[in-house]
Amino acid sequence: MGQKIIRFSDLTGRHAEEDDGLVRIVVREHPELVDGPVAIEALPGELAGIADLALDLVTVELHHPDGDEPETVVMTVEAFDRLATVAPMAEVLRGAERAALAVPGPGAPAVAATARERVNYASLEHAGRPHKGRTTDAEKQLVRQHLDEINERLAAEGVRTVDLANAEHVTRYGLEDLARERGATLG
Repeated sequence: MGQKIIRFSDLTGRHAEEDDGLVRIVVREHPELVDGPVAIEALPGELAGIADLALDLVTVELHHPDGDEPETVVMTVEAFDRLATVAPMAEVLRGAERAALAVPGPGAPAVAATARERVNYASLEHAGRPHKGRTTDAEKQLVRQHLDEINERLAAEGVRTVDLANAEHVTRYGLEDLARERGATLG
């Protein structure tokens, strides 16, 4: 007995013929994604002209003086360029200082990370560092088991530490038992 695999487009539900190849689409960011990138498939004809729909976007990080985590904002180039009133944005950017995308650990060489590198927050090198997205069970476990060591590293890097009196931190890293053991008062 043979089997027949029927492939179809995730976008339209249309069946792909045997000689039709499906295009794999990796969705890296979308407001509905909570656990990272996903892959879907579509027929090539369904994606005709997709490049014409692309937008020129700018991604910026806002590091507020009173905040402990940067805020990421994505906007059109036109909207971003309108923010510069003293000179054209191209001129402002040419005169700006370079910004490193990653904070190196103590003793590590200061190398800027590329936009495609992924930080493993489930490692002692990065656990506890502020980041957007979901905190994995592995990161939570590392923070619970090595809280003092992680806080020493974060403080040395000039990054906010994991505070047992901060209800958001306690919830994010599953530190309820440790907070009780150490007598922390949640604020």
